[in-house]
Amino acid sequence: MEKMYKVTHKIYFNDRLKKVFFHGAPTYPLYVQLTFDRKTIVFKSYYFDLFSKPRYVIFMDGSLHGPSIKEIIKKETELLDFIIDKNLADCSLEKLKADYTFYCKDLCDEMETGFIDYLFVFFKDKGMPAIAATIKEGIKFRIAYEVVRDLKIALVAGLYRELIENSFYYAPPYLALYGYMQQTKKWPMLCLTVMEWQDNNIKTLFTHYLNENYKNLNAVSITDQVNKFIKALKQLDE
Repeated sequence: MEKMYKVTHKIYFNDRLKKVFFHGAPTYPLYVQLTFDRKTIVFKSYYFDLFSKPRYVIFMDGSLHGPSIKEIIKKETELLDFIIDKNLADCSLEKLKADYTFYCKDLCDEMETGFIDYLFVFFKDKGMPAIAATIKEGIKFRIAYEVVRDLKIALVAGLYRELIENSFYYAPPYLALYGYMQQTKKWPMLCLTVMEWQDNNIKTLFTHYLNENYKNLNAVSITDQVNKFIKALKQLDE
């Protein structure tokens, strides 16, 4: 009979490294340890890096508020349980690490870079290079979706409408995906991962969101854009 090996995981503070600032508080970086067949692999927590970004914290009531380490550990545990279950039939540390790297990715965060590049080009083409540069640099500390929401107040209606409509041709469908995600998640854990996208119910609800909020666009086409984006992410990891 073939011997079955158990996969175990541990999420811990790596006190062998220097402390880093996590929303104003010094803490050791969060790491993940996977053990299989008496072999172990260790790597840095994706969600610790993601939710350490300044955009995931707000200043309120005289102090900083953002994701907690407890919430990040919960997110990591859900992902690790998913990739372990996925690999039970044919497991190796290499496959586990590869799946972790792929399925952990926050689609909104991954799409944001391309969308910011689009904003830069849009305002530069409109003869507003200073605004273009300001957005590209300052957006590091803010969520792009929220910046666009403020632009709706600042821009004339026609220009804002053009900015939104053109984004679905020249940028990833970031606005639609983030808008949907924001309706289904609670601050501060605002993300939608590749792992979550595997749930067909998520895709169905996303289609309903598109039909209600972007009635002039083809919901199937936008969903296909998300799938193609994920396929490209997979190819980059290989």
